[in-house]
Amino acid sequence: MSAVPNRPLTTGDNLWTDKDSRSELHIGSTAFRMSSETSLTFLNLDDHTVQLRLSLGSLIINVRHLDDDEVFEIDTPNLALSLLRTGEYRVDVNGDGNEATVTVWRGRGEVSGGGSSYTVIGGQQARFSGTDRLGYDIAEVPGNDDFDNWAFERDRREDGAASANYVSQDLTGYEDLDDYGHWRYVAGYGPVWAPAAVPVGWAPYRFGHWVWIDPWGWTWVEDEPWGFAPFHYGRWAFVDSGWCWVPGPVFVRPVYAPALVVFVGGAEGFRVSGGAGVAWFPLAPGEVYVPGYRASRTYINNVNITNTVVNVTKVTNVYNTTINKTNVTRISYVNERQPNAVTAVSRETFVNARPVAKSLAQVNPKEVADAPVTHIASVQPGRASVMGAGTPARAKPPASIASRQVIARRTPAPPVAAFEQRQNSSSRSGQSSANVREPAPRQPEVPRPNDSRAAPRPPAMARGEESDIATRVPEVPRSQQPRAAQDSEEPARQNETWSHPLARPAPPVQEKTPGQMREEENKFNGWQQQHERSVPRPEPRR
Repeated sequence: MSAVPNRPLTTGDNLWTDKDSRSELHIGSTAFRMSSETSLTFLNLDDHTVQLRLSLGSLIINVRHLDDDEVFEIDTPNLALSLLRTGEYRVDVNGDGNEATVTVWRGRGEVSGGGSSYTVIGGQQARFSGTDRLGYDIAEVPGNDDFDNWAFERDRREDGAASANYVSQDLTGYEDLDDYGHWRYVAGYGPVWAPAAVPVGWAPYRFGHWVWIDPWGWTWVEDEPWGFAPFHYGRWAFVDSGWCWVPGPVFVRPVYAPALVVFVGGAEGFRVSGGAGVAWFPLAPGEVYVPGYRASRTYINNVNITNTVVNVTKVTNVYNTTINKTNVTRISYVNERQPNAVTAVSRETFVNARPVAKSLAQVNPKEVADAPVTHIASVQPGRASVMGAGTPARAKPPASIASRQVIARRTPAPPVAAFEQRQNSSSRSGQSSANVREPAPRQPEVPRPNDSRAAPRPPAMARGEESDIATRVPEVPRSQQPRAAQDSEEPARQNETWSHPLARPAPPVQEKTPGQMREEENKFNGWQQQHERSVPRPEPRR
């Protein structure tokens, strides 16, 4: 189906950019940009791992921050590339899938394939050919082409965004705020952002639609081009007769939430004219978000304290109330009493991913005040809930590209079952589809100590050059230190066998012969001489 602006993507999703198109993907502060005729798949996306399958085309990656325990792996038909440091990288896969080119403007990457391992450093372009055995050449990074220039211009725009003064750069979508609103200071809240132009009757979580995305469940997709960050992070406040967005603390990476709202009506839902309905309103600053999916105490703490100023004791009290009782009627919510804050639609509109603003139901303030409130939308999803507002795609990758296997160093996540299979499994086990499994991060390949980061990376959003689509993935707090190349980069389970329809294990790395080592030395020295000639020498001091 066609990509939809602001819709998150997750493990198992595929992206295809057709002829004369480009797209952009954000995973926190890291930007991925796809050229035309490029096929990309999320093999694994969790709190520690970004594993992408590039079966055709060109991909530019700008890694701004990298934790010691984070993994960025790009898998192609003949090699797997691990990004070891912050920097700018490009990977190109040819039409036959037997050649991949790795360009490193700044950074350090490790290539595995054909039983060998190679390091590519800043200033190098390495071309690898073959599959069973990799032949390679290294050269100086060539001049920029149109795709490079486009990506670097996008980077300059993001790096110069004024909104970075008010939010963490790991907050996905912050770079869109500059063009569509303004920042001001509000006593009691600090810096807040207000959209510059919104239609009459606008309220948060009204101009968009609901979709079902595992494991988070009901997820809000906003229509506006700026509509990712303010609807998955922070809180909304009604100030001086208008809505403004209040972000969380600047110096932590905020934890993603599918929708920071409270639902009205309890387990029975909210009655609208004509039958059953669903109603909701946005959380205000300092109010506690309780997930509708199963989650740990640590996750609930982090998703709140990284998105608003709130006392941990308050989070604990709300947690204790809502875990044992579904409704949270003991809690008084600020925005429930604000004018025009509650949005209601029929269940058909909600479940079928229809535009909410076009199907609004009348809301009686007294009925809202008398109704219980809950953190869960007690509505069963259907196929339309999963497909969302996307239309059948006009262009698709060739079948040979869609099924082409890639080389992987790490075991990808298991293939995602079809929605119908998951629903049937839930029905047989007696589980409610509105209360899904806890979205805990997948076990990493290398054992790591437990920490407070219990949130997985959420889905993503794609921005096309013509269709203006954005693909983004939110994350959790991390350090700002780059990761040096270490022996621990090798997967702990490299000898373990596994199977996946879209990936196969990289062959074990063999010890290099003296001839191979001399060949590598000669190629590196040749590149270094070329590199030194191309770098301007500083003028001598006089």
